[in-house]
Amino acid sequence: MTSFPPTVGVASTRPSDMPADHAELPVWNAENWFYEDWPVGQKIRSLRRTMAEGDSHLFNALVLDIHPYVQDQMFAEREGIFGRRLVAGAFVFSAGLGLVATNCVNAFSYGYDKLRFIKPVFIGDTIYSIRTNMEKKPRYRDMGLIRASYEVFKGEGELVLYCEHLQTVKYKNPADFAGETEK
Repeated sequence: MTSFPPTVGVASTRPSDMPADHAELPVWNAENWFYEDWPVGQKIRSLRRTMAEGDSHLFNALVLDIHPYVQDQMFAEREGIFGRRLVAGAFVFSAGLGLVATNCVNAFSYGYDKLRFIKPVFIGDTIYSIRTNMEKKPRYRDMGLIRASYEVFKGEGELVLYCEHLQTVKYKNPADFAGETEK
């Protein structure tokens, strides 16, 4: 079995605006991986999260999504094709990715590809996510490009969402990639 680095930060960012003994502590869920440390092939699975009605309403209110499929119980039951209210796809995307998001202090979101809403998610469904580090390649003078897939499942393993996240990640030693970068 392949050995991968830990999924929790193992070093501190060492901020100067707090007591030194606090600044030396590792930061929870704030990995300090560099491009060289990013393990292609690594998979991580999240904890599960039930998509509660209150959370769904709050998300819809924040983004002004008042579509009857997500906000109108009577419409959803009587006229909708699913017979009940959906959780907004944008919320499934946000919550699903948030479940396995790492807070790597050296990585920056570059964008998303291949976002697909495969199956509906309903109020009360429980989701979990699997992230797979797919590939990496040198890109810029100081940062490489990482691609990871995100699969969001509901219940006992029904795939409901797929996308690929691209991130730029700082090199530990940029000189090692001189001549390999695209830009």
